[in-house]
Amino acid sequence: MTQSQGGLRGWSAARKGRLSRLRFTSLRLRLVVVFGAVALTAAVSASGIAYWLNREAVLTRTQGAVLRDFEQEMQNRAGSLPEHPSQDELQHTAGQMANSSQRFSVLLVGEDASGTTVYGNSGGLSGFSLEDVPGSLRTAVNRQQDVTGGNSSPFHLYWQRVVDHGTPYLVAGTKVIGGGPTGYMRKSLEPEAKDLNSLAWSLGIATGLALIGAALLAQAAGTTVLKPVHRLGVAARRLGEGRFDTRLRVSGTDELADLSRTFNRAAESLEKRVADMAARDDASRRFVADMSHELRTPLTAITTVAEVLEEELDAESGSIDPMIEPAVRLVVSETRRLNNLVENLMEVTRFDAGTARLVLDDVDVADQITHCIDARAWLDAVDLDAERGIHALLDPRRLDVILANLIGNALKHGGSPVRVSVSAADDAVVISVRDHGPGIPEDVLPHVFDRFYKASASRPRSEGSGLGLSIALENAHIHGGEITAANSPEGGAVFTLRLPRGVLEAADQGGEEDDRAARPVRSVQSMPVQSGKSAQDKGDA
Repeated sequence: MTQSQGGLRGWSAARKGRLSRLRFTSLRLRLVVVFGAVALTAAVSASGIAYWLNREAVLTRTQGAVLRDFEQEMQNRAGSLPEHPSQDELQHTAGQMANSSQRFSVLLVGEDASGTTVYGNSGGLSGFSLEDVPGSLRTAVNRQQDVTGGNSSPFHLYWQRVVDHGTPYLVAGTKVIGGGPTGYMRKSLEPEAKDLNSLAWSLGIATGLALIGAALLAQAAGTTVLKPVHRLGVAARRLGEGRFDTRLRVSGTDELADLSRTFNRAAESLEKRVADMAARDDASRRFVADMSHELRTPLTAITTVAEVLEEELDAESGSIDPMIEPAVRLVVSETRRLNNLVENLMEVTRFDAGTARLVLDDVDVADQITHCIDARAWLDAVDLDAERGIHALLDPRRLDVILANLIGNALKHGGSPVRVSVSAADDAVVISVRDHGPGIPEDVLPHVFDRFYKASASRPRSEGSGLGLSIALENAHIHGGEITAANSPEGGAVFTLRLPRGVLEAADQGGEEDDRAARPVRSVQSMPVQSGKSAQDKGDA
């Protein structure tokens, strides 16, 4: 059964591949259609002209021979009859005339001595009769014309082609000059019609073969022409996937070869530019990392001094001169801000370098949120709607960073109360943080997670580093999750965090012992994540 299903899938894939190559918009199909249309037009035109020329030649040759023979018989045999022949004489003469080489039917019409019209038919009573002769032809035959310098005979030979019961005939008539009977002849053209039908079938078959040949030729030409184009498309896709060492094999001197050379030159230039940009980017990341590390040592000392100064400010002894107290508080505040900025820069550098790691553990999401709020003394300003027992395999420290940034951002720039709700959806945990402030302007929403983004140019400085939401997003990405920002229809901004629950439920369904407390903490190497930035200079935890 498995082999049968595999064969069906293979056949289906091959069929889809062929259909995709012959889709209506494909260049290959258009080539086949154009070649076929040109071949069909040429073949039909040539066949039509050939059929028409052969038809005229066959009919003209047969018609000329029959009319010459009939005219000769009228002169030799009908011309020898008396001016008023009897019916027997007409009958006998008609039979003699019908025995000529062309084997046509003859009808002779005359008047006997008493003035009665008599008929002589080569076929007897059931043969050729006067009713079989078109009236227009009888009128033309019996019309006497004036004898002039350009017309030496008062009567002429007239002919007409007719179809009787599906059979074509040649009908002709003339009158004996100088008095005598009028003669009519009818010759069947069925043999010639059959020959012409055979010719038409032959030309039709030749047209069909020409169409098939044109389609095969178009297919071959399409394969020859489109194969380099297909290779170029594959190479372009590989180049778009980041494989900048892709090159095309160049052969020949035609336009496609020139196109391949141009592509190779463009790919080489792009590879060089990307390499240069990557090198500059690496240098920039190293510079930020090195600078952050270099700043940490003096910042540690400055922070210690700032803490001592702050303790002196808060002491009851009042050992700090009131005149310099504002300056001391400014130094303490800016020192903390600078310290947070350096820490955030180091974290961003880890994300950009792809060296950030996850330390996963079984986390009760409600407990983790409660701990985050309690550690920062936000209990009075935050409403928590979360049931205990929703577990997920997450990095507790990074989850705390995400929550602290989202909740702190809502408290700082939104409006109280801030509501945090937790729900389990499928294999994910959804955490929603909503404030009751004015919301986020529509032009700011696309840049909420940009680094150092300022929603207002009038606030170039703030307490945060401008990296908080960016770091929160990177921590969500490293878990395989996502953070989205929107405005609630009821007012205020809503940040929605969606994180996968991990493999906990799958392990439980497999019957393993639920000993989560004994499960070891695991360290997982993260994948490189996309860089992000913070919006509105919003707060950092």
